[in-house]
Amino acid sequence: MSDVELVILENAEEVAALVAERLARATREGGNVVLTGGTTPELAYQEAAERAPDWSKVDVWFGDERCVPPDHEHSNFGMARRALLDRLDVAPQAVHRMKGELGKEEGAAAYERELGDTRLDLLLLGLGSDGHIASLFPNAPTLRQRERVLPAEAGLEPFIDRVTLSLPTINGALEILFVVSGDSKADAVKRAFGLEPSPETPASLVRATEGRCTAILDRAAAAALPA
Repeated sequence: MSDVELVILENAEEVAALVAERLARATREGGNVVLTGGTTPELAYQEAAERAPDWSKVDVWFGDERCVPPDHEHSNFGMARRALLDRLDVAPQAVHRMKGELGKEEGAAAYERELGDTRLDLLLLGLGSDGHIASLFPNAPTLRQRERVLPAEAGLEPFIDRVTLSLPTINGALEILFVVSGDSKADAVKRAFGLEPSPETPASLVRATEGRCTAILDRAAAAALPA
């Protein structure tokens, strides 16, 4: 597996701007883009919508979802729709949301069928303060499962069941882009990118098997990394 390239910027706004530019490039290249939840990605989505409103060459997928309706305040799709999708030229059939309202088992099975053997070109990931990514939590049995899409239980609040891409699916993306900002993430960043891989820190297990893996961090998030 490849190492992770670290890009350290001054603040969350610069992180969001760089991610927005990468998303804008993806609209010109086309392919399958996987979105994530989180505050900094939301900023990136808002800026990407302004830079590149034509997403007609892109199919949009999601890395994980809570088992709630799409208009629920905790829905990752709902956030992405407000910040990005409603402001784009993108075909409805090109937006592949996880139907969390079906429940974790049925929702995962439905997304597995929809995803099939689709090649994921660009996959965005946040990083939880506990080191989790998507809905893969520390020491969870889902870290060892091989299906492309999995039902999952929440490892932190809100304690809502989840649907998530699996670790092999994430690692199989051609480009993986971590989007992380804030001092609350500094310890998780150190464990993910500065120490040996461990299931105690799921992010440390994310390494592109074929493509590249990059972590875009602000200085606060990178503060605890070894010099």
